[in-house]
Formats: sequence, structure tokens, C-alpha cells
Amino acid sequence: MAESFNRREPRSGNGLTALLGDTPSRVFIRLVLLSLLVGFMMAIFGVSPEDLLRGIQRMVSGLFDDGFAAFRQVAAYILTGAVIVVPIWIVLRILAMGKKR
Repeated sequence: MAESFNRREPRSGNGLTALLGDTPSRVFIRLVLLSLLVGFMMAIFGVSPEDLLRGIQRMVSGLFDDGFAAFRQVAAYILTGAVIVVPIWIVLRILAMGKKR
């Protein structure tokens, strides 16, 4: 019940207002003011939209490159460990079979 008091309900029942969460004009004004604030902060720190897009591109590219390298490294660890583990397991299984007889 308390949640319904804290949550803002759209003023009218149309679909666009329900989708946006408020009237289109209020949402537009909020977005313009927020964009102005963020743009001002980006200018203060010397960040441009191109820098952001290039950074995102480098991040995604790095994730793919490093991610696949990590999978290769994990596969190499598994194979290296299997060289020791599998023969020991085979010997132990053979010895266990001998005890059952």
C-alpha cells in the first residue's frame, strides 16, 4: 500500500504518458535540462561525444580480444592438467578394479 503513495502515477490514461512516465512536455523539459547539465560537465572534463564512442568501441573490442584470449588460456590450463590427472585417474581405476576381484 505504501508503494502506491511513493510511486508517481501518470496524469492521464493514454499510452504515451504511461510509456514516458509523465506528460511528453515535462519529460522533454527534463531531458533537455539533464542533457544541458551532462554536456556542461563533459565540457569541463574535456570529454567529447566522439571520445565516448571511441572509448566504448575500444572497450567492446578489448572484451572480445581479451575474453577469447582468456578462454584459450583456460583451455591450455585444462589440457595441461589433464596430462597429469587423466593417467593418474586411469591407474587408480585399474587398481580399484583389482581390489573388487
